[in-house]
Amino acid sequence: MERSGSGSSAGAGREGQGEAVDFRPLYRQVYHTLLRRLADAVWQPGQMLPSESQLASELGVSQGTVRKALDALTADSLLVRRQGRGTFAAEHDDKQSVFRFFKLRSDCEDSAAPQSRVVAIAEASASADERDRLALVRTARVVRIERLRSLDDKPCLIETIAVPLTLFPGLAAMDLPNTLYSLYANRFGITIAIAKERLKAVVLPRREADLLEVAEGKPAIEIDRVAFDLEERPVEWRLSTCITDSVHYLSVLR
Repeated sequence: MERSGSGSSAGAGREGQGEAVDFRPLYRQVYHTLLRRLADAVWQPGQMLPSESQLASELGVSQGTVRKALDALTADSLLVRRQGRGTFAAEHDDKQSVFRFFKLRSDCEDSAAPQSRVVAIAEASASADERDRLALVRTARVVRIERLRSLDDKPCLIETIAVPLTLFPGLAAMDLPNTLYSLYANRFGITIAIAKERLKAVVLPRREADLLEVAEGKPAIEIDRVAFDLEERPVEWRLSTCITDSVHYLSVLR
């Protein structure tokens, strides 16, 4: 695939005290402490966390600081707040994964979930670009997946995905679901926490144009995404090319 272009404490001890110098806001220190516990599977998907007061007492911070950290984790879709019940580690179901990370929407008012068809899947030696984007050694191998994705039964995106073989053994032999991120979490214990995307305008080469059923040279958008797990490791590189005749890219900024 080629591109075109810790610890269990909050880090501050008692609020306003502590030996280590950490210039992040205290709630961000608590955020990363709780994030580490999620990464270490201290709380399984769907499991309820201790109460805000219990966490505050354990970490030596105020309940308000804990609440702010929990709010941030909830905003990042890593926790779920259920009124009257408590806070739970998020379960990585198909619907959540699709609409958190798939940003294309139909121009129609009601946008359905995308459909996917695997074009090719294989294990291979990592290319120079794959090694660079996934921080892999020269001898590393990857699972490389090519998929065609459609909205409202119209092909709109062709994507090539590379993941380290060491993290996803056996992936190439599986029947892949529509949403890979739920498979990563449920089968391999790897939760995608964040993804960084770069967009640029390109023109379609012949092969991609044929798969998308449009003319070669048609203008398109290239989406270059690296996805990171809870430990901030790059675990997936996804290079997507999409046409926007009847779809648009939607990003909600807060």
